[in-house]
Amino acid sequence: MAIVEFIGDLPVQDPPEEEFSAADLTWTKFGTAEHHDDAALIPYDRVDEFIIGEGSNLECPTRFHIERGRKRKMGSLKEYKDDEYLEYRMYWCSFGPENYGEGGSILPSRRYRLNTRNRAARPQSMRGCTCNFVVKRLYARPSLALIIYHERRHVNKSGFVCHGPLDRDAIGPGAKTVPYICNEIQQQTMSMIYLGIPEENILEKHIEGIQRYCGSNAKVNSLASQYVHKLGMIIKRSTHELDLDDQASIRMWVERNKKSIFIYQDTSEKDSFILGIQTEWQLQQMIRFGHYSLIAADSTFGIKRLKYPLCTLLVFDSRQHALPVAWVITRSFAKPDVSKWMKALLDRARSVEPGWKISGFLIDDAAAETDPIRQDVLALDIFCCPILFSLWRVRRSWLRNIVKKCNNIEVQREIFKRLGNIVCGIWGGNGTLGALEELTQDFVDQTAFMEYFKSSWVPKIEMWLSTMRSLPLASQEASGAIEAYHVKMKVKLFDDSHLGALQRVDWLVHKLTTELHSSYWLDRYADECDSFQNVKEEYIASTSWHRALQIPDSAVSLDDKDHLYAKVLSQKDSSTVHLVWNPGSEFSFCDCAWSMQGNLCKHIIKVNMICESRQGYQPSMSFQSFKELLMSLLKKPMDDSVALDQSMAWTMQMFDQIRKLVEVTSSNDIGTVVNNLPLQWVSKKGRTGVGKPSTSLALPSGSIDTNRAAAARKKNRKRKRLSRLR
Repeated sequence: MAIVEFIGDLPVQDPPEEEFSAADLTWTKFGTAEHHDDAALIPYDRVDEFIIGEGSNLECPTRFHIERGRKRKMGSLKEYKDDEYLEYRMYWCSFGPENYGEGGSILPSRRYRLNTRNRAARPQSMRGCTCNFVVKRLYARPSLALIIYHERRHVNKSGFVCHGPLDRDAIGPGAKTVPYICNEIQQQTMSMIYLGIPEENILEKHIEGIQRYCGSNAKVNSLASQYVHKLGMIIKRSTHELDLDDQASIRMWVERNKKSIFIYQDTSEKDSFILGIQTEWQLQQMIRFGHYSLIAADSTFGIKRLKYPLCTLLVFDSRQHALPVAWVITRSFAKPDVSKWMKALLDRARSVEPGWKISGFLIDDAAAETDPIRQDVLALDIFCCPILFSLWRVRRSWLRNIVKKCNNIEVQREIFKRLGNIVCGIWGGNGTLGALEELTQDFVDQTAFMEYFKSSWVPKIEMWLSTMRSLPLASQEASGAIEAYHVKMKVKLFDDSHLGALQRVDWLVHKLTTELHSSYWLDRYADECDSFQNVKEEYIASTSWHRALQIPDSAVSLDDKDHLYAKVLSQKDSSTVHLVWNPGSEFSFCDCAWSMQGNLCKHIIKVNMICESRQGYQPSMSFQSFKELLMSLLKKPMDDSVALDQSMAWTMQMFDQIRKLVEVTSSNDIGTVVNNLPLQWVSKKGRTGVGKPSTSLALPSGSIDTNRAAAARKKNRKRKRLSRLR
């Protein structure tokens, strides 16, 4: 076959099928005599259909993930070749090419990784498959994509088929009858086992999943039953101790799980221990929900009970629930160390999605002895985004200790209200020292709480109030979501049966990557696929904000005269009424059991929702901080210059975005909002370029448009198929 050196000599191919694969294209050797690969040229808007078609290969069904990607801006190159890219993405078969087994050899082709010390399940997703291709969106012709196939066969480095029905070594001589088990089915089954769901229910869901690929018969059901039973036994027998020495055990775990590590720094005389964990699924969720959105930090978890404190980075998913996307285990809060793991995490996200960026970073560190401004500066340097401060940890710490150390409920209410007034006084000009002295004198008889407050908070209260004054404050919904994650993690980790293992890092890593990870994976899967209805319902109602939305307005009655309290009728027991004191404030006090544990309960959130629309109640602290920031900008003198014009343009753009967001969230009919949007007429632009005009051969535009129109008629079916594949 002749070798083509110029892209202009490649024909543009646009198969009529809705989904097509490599078998539907004519491949040409592209490159030089020394180095060349199979290449084909297709319309860029049909790349997704090609990827779906390639994954539907009957001999080797699979999925392709993005191994790496790069982007350029149009106009960034003054001179360029015809094969320069505007976007570059390398797709690799999901059954490879990882090679992280012991001894550095390709993992054996079997369903389980047999190990006498750690018998944890090893799904056959790391099989050493070398099938991969590159998609280049051409710089000179952005409407076209060049596909370069480096290896079209699904084989390992030895040249043997390593997955699919043709893999004879998959599970013995009967490999052709073995049902195909994709990563999604494997993760679903493992998650259900880790969460303690009965085996018969796991088997039922497992068979439903594999029947999508190979239909239903007695052989499939028998093999599925064996698979689930054996996987369950392996997981139950697995242990976190890979070595009796905790440090050696962690080194072994890191060596075997490099794909899930974004930073590892062992302890030495100069360096502190740092371990950053992020699975592939967590990376996908961070890119998906964190892009131009918020990332929050649940900081210094277990600082008193664990060997090393745990910091969790969270994103807010489609229901605004906090979703863990990375865990950092370290005792060091020094600027160089924090900067090191933050930069490593950002680099990992941008290696997959080069344009990935966040809109804000939430901090909540109320327990650590470090200045949060230090983390603020770091986040600004690395993420280049605004910093917000969440009050939930401060509020929780104060309320828990008030309830624990003060016996009289009336005293508890008053102390909590006075502390809230001190925080709210950061905008009123009230003296902090005077308010603290008055608080100490009025409650001098509450010895236990006052000793705690003087030793733990008085020395640093001015620093925290200064931080609250200078940073925007996060909303109650965000605070409730972070708190829900914190409580769930606390239940998972601080179980009585595991108290003896709290000082081992390998135990903490094992719990995070198995039970906690599986729990959140199953929550998201149940919600997106509308399955496991009981799991989905618990997931939706896992935050106080969503539980508050279920309380009708008629169940809340306010004290309109003095604004001292509000009454909330219980939805489970109509004879029970909960009292919420100091309504309308983040420091409201409720007498329900959940609030008495220091949590932000649904009754307080519901009362505050109603108070926002009533006169006589103060606005939320997040709104007050937003208002103060705008007022401070207004008070700053500015000359009549171009800088003023730019500031006005940015302000109007932000105002328009906020107005549209409020309109969408407050509307009951999204169709009305869409109909009110202005029409945007799109014209077909002529090709423009800085370099020489392209001389490539192209198919007539009429045939391409006809095929594209035929594909558009099947858009609904395609969307359903894509949603199943995600």
